Amino acid sequence: MATSTNTTGWIPSSKGVLRPEEMARHVSFDETDPTPGAAPWVERVWSVTWDMPEGVEHVNSIVPHPSVSLTVERGEVDRDGAHGPGVWVTGVSTRRFDAVCRGRGGVVGVKFHAGGFSALTGIAAADLTGRSRPADGLVPGWATLADLPLDARVAGPSLCALVEDLARNREPDPGYALVAVVVQHLQDPTVTRVDDLAERCGLSVRGLQRLLRQYVGVGPKWMVARRRLHDAVATLDENYDGSLADLAATAGWYDQNQFARDFTALVGTTPGAYRDRGSAV
Repeated sequence: MATSTNTTGWIPSSKGVLRPEEMARHVSFDETDPTPGAAPWVERVWSVTWDMPEGVEHVNSIVPHPSVSLTVERGEVDRDGAHGPGVWVTGVSTRRFDAVCRGRGGVVGVKFHAGGFSALTGIAAADLTGRSRPADGLVPGWATLADLPLDARVAGPSLCALVEDLARNREPDPGYALVAVVVQHLQDPTVTRVDDLAERCGLSVRGLQRLLRQYVGVGPKWMVARRRLHDAVATLDENYDGSLADLAATAGWYDQNQFARDFTALVGTTPGAYRDRGSAV
């Protein structure tokens, strides 16, 4: 077991964290709102720190969101596309995201709104999908963040100041505004098909695909499917005691077997096993 304690008393509530009660036993987490000037592009500022005994490691698993992240990382952490300390820009991961924490370390970073990074920088999100790239050379000035304290509330103003610097004097971006409309419609659990989403947004399916690949880095089919899985995981984490058939139908699957296959492919275990994990975690 980790020697650190969860000083915020936090159990991760954001959809996508797998086995949040286990994560809360191993790491300390905090988050804060961005500054008003950064808020149009940044959803939140967050930090995670850990202090693991020698020879012990913990895997944090996340069902990814359709967003780009800027992170400052120190200590021993291995994750897809990036290893070790540095300042990183990470695009949307199309599969489960695992970060292995060892020793003592931490991460502080910003999670951009869907489309926010590309609207802010002009860098196509598709160029970052499934990748982490060093901030040095990608966005001027971001490599200077390497020495920031690993505390969301302390580092937040510095992180947001760089966003505000880039945003200063930028013209309104109609494409980014349209992405926000798409995201809003995605919050409706009755939207389970891409053509439904496109119609609600006043776009053709092909137009919707082009928009999301440019600004978000993934297509609408991925976004619809991932929102449904986020809903299912969050429901199971809230001690759901109904039938899995009802859960599948509520989350938008017409077939329980397909729900089980999709869930298992991403989470790594069946919905029933995940729900009944109990003291196993």
